[in-house]
Amino acid sequence: MSNKMDGELRHKFDLMKRAFARGELSRRGFIVAALGAGVASTTVFGHVDRVQAATPKKGGRFRQALTGGGSGDTMDPAQILDSYMINVSSGMLRNNLTEIGSDGQLTGELAESWEATPDAATWTFKLRQGVEFHNGKTLEAADVVASLNHHRGDDTDSAAKGIVSAITDIKADGKDTVVFTLSGGSADFPFLMSDYHLGICPAKDDGTIDWESGVGTGGYSLVSFDPGVRTVVKRNPNYWKEGRAHFDEVESLFVPDSNARNTGLQTGELDCITNLDLNTVSLMRQVPTIQVFETFGNKHATMPMHCNTAPFDNNDVRLALKYSIDRNEFVEKLLQGLGEVGNDHPIGPANIYRATPEELPQREYDPEKAKFHLKQAGMDSLTVDLHIADTAFEGAVNGAQLFAETAKAAGITINVVREPDDGYWSNVWLKKPFSGSYWGGRPTEDWIFSQIYSSGADWNESFWENERFNELLIQARAELDTTKRREMYVEMQRLCNEDCGNIIPIYMAYTHAASSKVQLPEQMASNWELDGHKNAERWWFA
Repeated sequence: MSNKMDGELRHKFDLMKRAFARGELSRRGFIVAALGAGVASTTVFGHVDRVQAATPKKGGRFRQALTGGGSGDTMDPAQILDSYMINVSSGMLRNNLTEIGSDGQLTGELAESWEATPDAATWTFKLRQGVEFHNGKTLEAADVVASLNHHRGDDTDSAAKGIVSAITDIKADGKDTVVFTLSGGSADFPFLMSDYHLGICPAKDDGTIDWESGVGTGGYSLVSFDPGVRTVVKRNPNYWKEGRAHFDEVESLFVPDSNARNTGLQTGELDCITNLDLNTVSLMRQVPTIQVFETFGNKHATMPMHCNTAPFDNNDVRLALKYSIDRNEFVEKLLQGLGEVGNDHPIGPANIYRATPEELPQREYDPEKAKFHLKQAGMDSLTVDLHIADTAFEGAVNGAQLFAETAKAAGITINVVREPDDGYWSNVWLKKPFSGSYWGGRPTEDWIFSQIYSSGADWNESFWENERFNELLIQARAELDTTKRREMYVEMQRLCNEDCGNIIPIYMAYTHAASSKVQLPEQMASNWELDGHKNAERWWFA
């Protein structure tokens, strides 16, 4: 029996290996299942021994190729906008008060604990003791106050200004306590403190922060930074997190071209890449020196219809279009199975209050229901323009063409208008009444509902106004009873599904590939790619 596994078998074997390491399969069960799948005995026993011995060890230079960078990248946490600098700043150099753990749950990072007043309008955070910045300065409450104030005020141009807008006052209560006063109750406030903009930097004497140096409390300190090209960091020997930050050095390269990323990994010049070309995933799975893996979070595609523009101002028209799209076809043909169907609301698999299928049944492709809603709108047929570009989401143009084909059975003609990638987000999105978009999702329901679906939100991409939804948004934000909050958020998801102008056909996986010498934890965070952008501190070399 050959030790060489094909792509599909290799993928199944990786899943069994992780189940074994998590304790879901016994040693005997793992061996039996693997041999039953056709894996050679030497491979099975070798992997059993390797999984059991998968204890992190330190050493090596980790080289990764990232996307989402550019020459305008900066160490200023207020100006971090995309994945490259999220990984460097939030994943290596700095820590937040809180973080999303590998299990998707909120956990303390620099904050040891926190508590709220009964109305959730005042929050008190206790800081960990003995934490040092890279320059030797001890972390104090004044550093937290200055770091949060960096994003507040009328003069700030911080991308996190909206996130901290509810804070009316921040004060230090001694050296290890910070008190936040909010304009109203917010049960999710500790989650907001995990936002990648809100990394803690050392305070200066004038109350501002030192962001220019890249100094933080993270697992790595800055060696060099060439915006849009390359960043090098080295391990922080005094990192306060025990058993984290295993690499001696990490080199991050901005490589926007997928072919260049693939080639770099296959030739051994890189140890990890992300955002794979889905057309090449099956081929990469067949390379024995490469491991391909994905995580499923809240990243999703949307097709917003402007609810204030005819014919989309009629909800029966919106429903007709929602029933005219074959979501399973999107998953199979666009994502090569690396995703799941959406249900016309933005609450994803990484959110805790996501509606179950029993609470909100999955909307299926149904041309007859689409025809019914067209008749309810007084129409026998419908013709609309869908403005789209490759940059809208993975496979967007092909997806629009698939949509146009399936809609024909409902008497709907969709004219696919291909727009240029350059200028799409400024000239098409929020401008054309029917277009494509995508979102990385947010860790809490309130966060994404407030930013994209609430009345008057700058990024309300379907220009949706629903009075009941907006009432629930305010009520749920301040509700500390989790059972009551769930009821509210499920109702809000139903309102999005039944009334909102956003078609949400798919949730998309974060895709990665790494050298087989890179050791991965058995559970990885899915709130962002690359283990929640914490790969530099959570992964290691064999």
